[in-house]
Amino acid sequence: MNGVESFASLGMWGGFIVFVLGMLAVDIVLLGGRHAHKVTVREALGWSLAWFVLALLFCGLLWWYLDHHIGREFANQRSLEFLSGYLIEKSLSVDNIFVFLVIFGYFAVPAEMQRRVLLYGVVGAIVMRAVMILLGAWLIAQFSWIMYLFGAFLVVTGVKMLIFADKESDLNDNVLLKFLRRHMRISDNYDGEKFFTRRNGLIYFTPLVLVLVLIEISDLIFAVDSIPAIFAITTDPFIVFTSNMFAIMGLRALYFLLADVADRFHYLKYGLALVLMFVGAKMLIAYWFHIPVLLSLLVVGVILLASILLSLFLSRK
Repeated sequence: MNGVESFASLGMWGGFIVFVLGMLAVDIVLLGGRHAHKVTVREALGWSLAWFVLALLFCGLLWWYLDHHIGREFANQRSLEFLSGYLIEKSLSVDNIFVFLVIFGYFAVPAEMQRRVLLYGVVGAIVMRAVMILLGAWLIAQFSWIMYLFGAFLVVTGVKMLIFADKESDLNDNVLLKFLRRHMRISDNYDGEKFFTRRNGLIYFTPLVLVLVLIEISDLIFAVDSIPAIFAITTDPFIVFTSNMFAIMGLRALYFLLADVADRFHYLKYGLALVLMFVGAKMLIAYWFHIPVLLSLLVVGVILLASILLSLFLSRK
């Protein structure tokens, strides 16, 4: 397998990072606002479409730049890699949503107080994934055989997800949650969107802190799955990073869009498990047989579409 290479200059990296920070600021003002409120389906749909359109526009701009500066074949290849990586990361982020629903339900977090926690969760996920992408790129550059380790890990993860897809999460047995409750002063009630509150002259953490910690941990766990998955499509750090960022930045809007109908997508979990198994197998057989990026994109798309349509059909009543 080839080492890690990227066409992107420092200016392209810097420009994209500035874009991410700018869009996060806009997202905070428009989707978040200054006061706690329940994000409407209309708001969530608008922002979900906005992030999707921005990803497609970025892909088109990327193709145009590479076509003019490197060549048509290279532009086509990198654009397909971006689209494939974006689709995989976007689909795997849906699994985060199922976990977020469990966490918010367990702590009975009111709908109007969820958006701030998710904002911090998204920011934390961006930082963690940036670090993991850089680490993954370095590991691949130093040890090319680690791609096979990533592949085996994804296959095993996919099989486990397939077996335990119907298992309900029980946070009462969560070791981390028990530890935090024993060692932190936690208030019994919420205080708006605040993470700290004062009781009898003492500073208490509100339950939102526990919610945030669990969301950040779940983001970290899912990143361990999703980062190796996209390295199966491309080892170019810029493509890996940009496709990840577009998927993660749209996660908060996607959560509010699907929160009330997530139970209708029961079979999507099985589809995500099959996607992980396919991507892992692609990495394992890469030495003997190379699966083209376009074929990978089609396979992943068909699996996800089939699982979504099956879910909607069986839950239509």
